[in-house]
Amino acid sequence: MPKKLLLTGSAGFVGSHIVEGILKNTDWEIVGLDRLDACADLGRLLDIGIWEKEKHRVKFVWWDLKSSINDQIKKEIGDVNYIWHLAASSHVDRSIADPMSFAMDNVIGTINLLLYAKEVNPEKIIYFSTDEVFGPIEEGKLFKEWDRYRSSNPYAASKAGGEEMAYSFYNTYKLPIIITHTMNIFGEKQHQEKFIPMVIKKVLKGETVTIHADETKTISGSRSWIHARNVCKALQFLNEKGQIGDKYNITGEKEISNLSMARFIANVLDRPLKYEMVDFHSPRPGHDLRYGLDGSKLKSMGFEYPKNFEDSLTKTIKWYLEHQKWL
Repeated sequence: MPKKLLLTGSAGFVGSHIVEGILKNTDWEIVGLDRLDACADLGRLLDIGIWEKEKHRVKFVWWDLKSSINDQIKKEIGDVNYIWHLAASSHVDRSIADPMSFAMDNVIGTINLLLYAKEVNPEKIIYFSTDEVFGPIEEGKLFKEWDRYRSSNPYAASKAGGEEMAYSFYNTYKLPIIITHTMNIFGEKQHQEKFIPMVIKKVLKGETVTIHADETKTISGSRSWIHARNVCKALQFLNEKGQIGDKYNITGEKEISNLSMARFIANVLDRPLKYEMVDFHSPRPGHDLRYGLDGSKLKSMGFEYPKNFEDSLTKTIKWYLEHQKWL
């Protein structure tokens, strides 16, 4: 019998790429658990090339994880082999403006899912966390999986809270938890508030792009980037080979400054780049200049990214040109 995956946040940006990857690379069935809020869009799934052929393998269940999963929803979900918990509120600015909603979504929501998992006893559970739980790090250094956390904003703290809850359920109730830390994710069908689609939109309109910089407004912030399809490959790899109770960094394929990223995008679009360097951190301390994860652990297990950064980014930019409804 095919395995069944319960995927929370299945209609979100990353979740939709996970659905696509699972449909293309496995015979699994998927139950998508989603509340379909402003960041979710079932239209993302309709754009999957094999959707019409394979959609019979996907079932959607509406639920907001701020509430415990009741018996009716459990019945709709049915038996599952794996749980991948991607559902989360994930925007730093919004977390600064409304930290309570992030605590409810990312901590309480995670606890409700874990309590459900404790009842159904799946083979593996992946909690999808972020590099931001570690806080900023200086140039040339990287965080390993078990380094201390120092969250700089409510979003990061809420993800760290959910992560600690997940690990506590492994330790206390022996749930088969695996935890991942992932860096900045990009790809097609991303919400327009995110950096890459935002820059594409502003460059196309000839508007000024704001670049996150240090207090001198001369050193651009930087991020490591990974395409969502490569994230899916990493999760599949860890679902098979990851050690229960362990943590794994899914690192970006390449670190690039925010300014260099904007210039790359403008170059692919063949448009001029207008930009302004802005000191985000001083007036809004939740914004960190640089994150960094050590990806040697996953690499040592034999995992390799199937697509390189430049090709993936160029393909993504050109996709937005052809699908400007997403901008």
